[in-house]
Amino acid sequence: MAPILDENTLEFVSRSSEQTQRLGARLGALLQGGDVICLEGSLGAGKTRLAQGIGRGWGVSQTLISPTFVLVREYARSGESLRFGEPSRLYHIDLYRISGAEEAWGLGMGDFLGDARAICIIEWAERARALMPSDHLWIRLDFTDHTRRALYFTAQGKRHTALLQKFRQVAFGA
Repeated sequence: MAPILDENTLEFVSRSSEQTQRLGARLGALLQGGDVICLEGSLGAGKTRLAQGIGRGWGVSQTLISPTFVLVREYARSGESLRFGEPSRLYHIDLYRISGAEEAWGLGMGDFLGDARAICIIEWAERARALMPSDHLWIRLDFTDHTRRALYFTAQGKRHTALLQKFRQVAFGA
């Protein structure tokens, strides 16, 4: 079932993992402190590739590594990308091994979700949907074939709706 597109939604088909990463970089360049990006999709759908692009676009100099076994990885914004008053931390969270919201809360997610000094990217966010702040950007990635992925963006809240609209303009000129 295809969603009805409006100011809160966007659909895109990526033709390669490199294109998914480039799309992430465009989104990452727009992020502000407190932003929460929720990623949903089956194994191999491209969540980590998208997160890597987001990290690069936001200003992380190293490549984001899937935090599946450590659950949370913290990255600093590189010096050249760091501007006074802007967030300096990116948390890359992977909830694949989490049984539910209570266990995710035990990771200390309350300490950084929505923190005005940080950005959060959460893979397998559907496993702790109840913990997500009311203002977030949800991105579902689905296989369409062996190289293509359908990405469905859904913004919740005023801040992330504005983010999605700006992203639409920057990425697609629409």
